[in-house]
Amino acid sequence: MYVSPNLPSKAAIKRAIAAGETITVFQPNNMFNIQPPQNGTAYVEGPHYPRPHSWYGKVTLVDGKVVKIV
Repeated sequence: MYVSPNLPSKAAIKRAIAAGETITVFQPNNMFNIQPPQNGTAYVEGPHYPRPHSWYGKVTLVDGKVVKIV
């Protein structure tokens, strides 16, 4: 899964969360139509293709929004 908007690092995501920005997750090429959880945890990577992935993380979601990343 990826986060939206496409941020370059986990630190940038942490800053965006602290600033009150809305961060969500999505699964590209979702051929099995499995929806990301609205509440709980998900594992993400980034940045998005075509850039090489340089970070991986575990996010906590509340009502479909990322509230924490580790």
